[in-house]
Amino acid sequence: MADTQEAYAALMAFQRRTEALGQVAGRLGWDQETVMPEGAAPQRAEEAGAMEAMLHARRTDPRIGEWLASIDEAALDDVGRANLRHIRRSYRRNTRVPADLAEALARLTSRAQRIWAEARASEDVAAFLPTLGEVVKLRREEAAAIADGRDLYDALLDDFEPGMTGAEIETMFGEMRPRLVDLRARILASGRQPGALSGSFDETRQIELARDLATRFGYDWAHGRLDRAVHPFSSGSGLDVRITTRSDPRDPFNCIYSTIHETGHAAYEQHIDRAYLLTPLGRGVSMGVHESQSRIFENQLGRSRAFTGWLFDAMRAGFGDIGVADAEAFFATVNRVTPGFIRTEADEVQYNLHIMLRFDLERALIRGALEVADLEAAWNERFEADFGVKVDRPSNGVLQDVHWSVGLFGYFPTYSLGNVYAGCLHAAMRADLPDLDAALSAGDPEPATEWLAAHVQRYGGLHEPREVIARACGGRAPEVAPLLSYLEAKFGAIYGV
Repeated sequence: MADTQEAYAALMAFQRRTEALGQVAGRLGWDQETVMPEGAAPQRAEEAGAMEAMLHARRTDPRIGEWLASIDEAALDDVGRANLRHIRRSYRRNTRVPADLAEALARLTSRAQRIWAEARASEDVAAFLPTLGEVVKLRREEAAAIADGRDLYDALLDDFEPGMTGAEIETMFGEMRPRLVDLRARILASGRQPGALSGSFDETRQIELARDLATRFGYDWAHGRLDRAVHPFSSGSGLDVRITTRSDPRDPFNCIYSTIHETGHAAYEQHIDRAYLLTPLGRGVSMGVHESQSRIFENQLGRSRAFTGWLFDAMRAGFGDIGVADAEAFFATVNRVTPGFIRTEADEVQYNLHIMLRFDLERALIRGALEVADLEAAWNERFEADFGVKVDRPSNGVLQDVHWSVGLFGYFPTYSLGNVYAGCLHAAMRADLPDLDAALSAGDPEPATEWLAAHVQRYGGLHEPREVIARACGGRAPEVAPLLSYLEAKFGAIYGV
């Protein structure tokens, strides 16, 4: 027992320092996306590489293996065993990745992010593809190092959703696609189309509304801040969790719903039990669970008839005439189903179809069935087949997302997993909170955000991803049916189909 407790204490002290350094590395990424001078990019790439080299050395330190071997798990409580599960998984993975490869990936993806941004701004795919080719090459090497005989794509997917496989994702998409395509077809054939907003929307007022919305959805400003970024994101955990948004004078929904979405991510991190601070349990357990929080904040709550009724009044108070007659028409406007190129702006009906496209393409890239040189043509062909629209420019196509530039292969399917998990959580939440709409109508999502904090967020990494959702849903395993039923009911009512 003494040996176990001493080894566990030494392991956790070492881990806390590693976690703290990981937070510093994350802050470098936040700085790069928000306030870093453009000319600093080459130096930042070196800094990112140096940080990754140091972190990789700590994550592969032989003492971790010795401590793990010395610990009797039966002598630990649930928290201790969960910490060991995460540390052991990380150690096994990282000891298989050569240090020079980890450092090269960090340096390259830092540089690639800036190259992608410049290529996107200039609509120049050719300027980015050579760098993307390098990223894919190194990620394939990394996947081969950690796959241990498994599918290469599964090895990368496991970084974001432990225990999930590409085959399971493929099956899930196979269940979802027919009903989503049928719902979209019925909507587009309905002859109905809600009106759009009209006018120009002052960007300063948009940010003021964004701050108010983040507050209403439970964001803790004592431990966070809101900044602008090209691609909105949330960063950090524990006592320092930051969010970003973007604004467009023609489209205030971009700012509003990006902010609510990122607040969902941030609320998850801020509500994790403080006892887990700077331990493996002190951050979201997976990107799928993370996305369940951001998507339920954004969609089931933020785009609900009840909440949009309040938002309609807030919009008119802040911007005057917005070109929509009343709250019911505004609810339909918020939830318009229209063909569009941009994933982050997609309606709930079509969003997962965007993810299916990316999943198939990136899986083929990692497996070697698709080469980077052929990626744009493959994207454009698939997009037209799925959405019936030709891609008009690269920023509306293969260059629209930052993910591949920073090496996040295996990340995209977690967005759809998040939607599926959110569907399950929403059904359970509504059963527990029958009067939720009354609060939402008053601009108060607190009953819902408190339910999520209590049933999901506080646990951090204590349980495995699917177990987190099942526990919150009364023991029922995650499934696609609640999400699809929610979408069919909501959009069936709006479009009369």
